[in-house]
Amino acid sequence: MKPSTSTSRIANTFAQLQAAGRKALIPFVTAGFPEKSTTTELMHAMHAAGADIIELGVPFSDPSADGTTIQQAGDVALANGTGLVQVLEYVHEFRQRNQTTPVVLMGYANPIERYDQLRSAGAFVRDAAAAGVDGLLVVDYPPEEAQALQVQLRAHGMDLIFLLAPTSTEARMAQINEVASGYVYYVSLKGVTGSKALDTAQVAETLPRIRQHVQLPVGVGFGIRDAETAKAIAQTAKADAVVIGSRLIELLRDNPGEQAGIAAVCTFLRDVRQAVDA
Repeated sequence: MKPSTSTSRIANTFAQLQAAGRKALIPFVTAGFPEKSTTTELMHAMHAAGADIIELGVPFSDPSADGTTIQQAGDVALANGTGLVQVLEYVHEFRQRNQTTPVVLMGYANPIERYDQLRSAGAFVRDAAAAGVDGLLVVDYPPEEAQALQVQLRAHGMDLIFLLAPTSTEARMAQINEVASGYVYYVSLKGVTGSKALDTAQVAETLPRIRQHVQLPVGVGFGIRDAETAKAIAQTAKADAVVIGSRLIELLRDNPGEQAGIAAVCTFLRDVRQAVDA
């Protein structure tokens, strides 16, 4: 596999999992949802429940890849006063007790560019590295526009992660391989997050084609809603990682109260962890 950034926690995590014959479990939650006070404790709880890498969604008012569930969570988080500054604070707090679990920020270009506008060029990457962020997935940064960001991130030992889709051409896969590090995130369907139309057979057919051009671990997400599907993606389709987001947001939404929501998420993740490892 293509090496990740040399000091990357992400590279170390995938190397350890590969040596143990295991697959990564990557939960996604929206920072600041359902309450600002929930995020850091939820991150620790998800790690304890079996998460290998944590994707933390940066709330944004105009998302293009997120379905209704994550859109609504982002709206709540924004109303709670969660912006990029607060997201970095959550990561910094998490790092006070956990120095090993990778944290990836997933979001959009606008908040990052605005952050630098208000401070200085490169301020976001510098501050994210100081907070303990390990990787960045910017949905609306294509590889053609990401070279400068890639250079900044690698200088700070951080990874730049890209999405691939069922419509991605082989030329696009090779292009992304040139700039990506950490892992690539395969969007398993033509649609937005939270869809219930995932086709495991199609994923199993596509992953070998991706691996002909991409020398990084491949995570699969968008549409994984239960332990059985997660197991099929990890074992039948042979993904390197399983990414679950919308279902966790639903559990937080449908179990009012901070502790009830966290408990529901962790029960779900433990079931998924057991299935993926079975």
